[in-house]
Amino acid sequence: MDMIEAIKARKSIRGFKPEPVARETISQILAVAVRSPSSLNTQPWEFHVVTGEALNKIRQADLEAFEAGVPPAEGVPGQRPLTGIYRRRQVEQAAQIYELLGIPWEDRARRREWDKGTFRFHNAPTAIVIAADKSLGESATMFNSGLITQTIALAALDFGLGTCIHDIMYADIFRRFTGVPESKRIVICLAIGYPDWTHPANKLESKREPFQNITTWYGF
Repeated sequence: MDMIEAIKARKSIRGFKPEPVARETISQILAVAVRSPSSLNTQPWEFHVVTGEALNKIRQADLEAFEAGVPPAEGVPGQRPLTGIYRRRQVEQAAQIYELLGIPWEDRARRREWDKGTFRFHNAPTAIVIAADKSLGESATMFNSGLITQTIALAALDFGLGTCIHDIMYADIFRRFTGVPESKRIVICLAIGYPDWTHPANKLESKREPFQNITTWYGF
């Protein structure tokens, strides 16, 4: 796929077919992704690829923790409450998704059920989790991990795959079922699989601020 076309076509996929993704396919994507830019060539990223029964166990434990009211732990970067235009954009997109799903905004029960999707990895057949050694600076690690995360998402399109980038909500649960040690910072996850284009949420076209509104030119 042409690079510009891929950037324009990429979107968060929240409904996947049950068809498994071959290990060789994931390997080819990661082989391309490691060419991502990396400050000082540190290449801090490490991949933990989970599928099958292992992923199902994590999914189930996540949902049980969520239902028990356990707050998300380490692995979800701290973020100040959104305000102003940033909060507005978040709410507008949520409203778009609920409308596509036929969920009234006031129906909190159905909204809550849909919001469990992150804890279920959106029912994707595979998850790629990016981790990095805690000895590395957090800001550089996050920046570099963001670069390779987008590369993976774009490369996946060339194989007919879709992704949804989201936090690992319960890092302790992920560690329990995978053995990722405490010395590693769990950074981000990409749910990956073949998109189910009949799923209403996949019809979402998220809005973007025109670049003219957020660009200041100097010396032109």
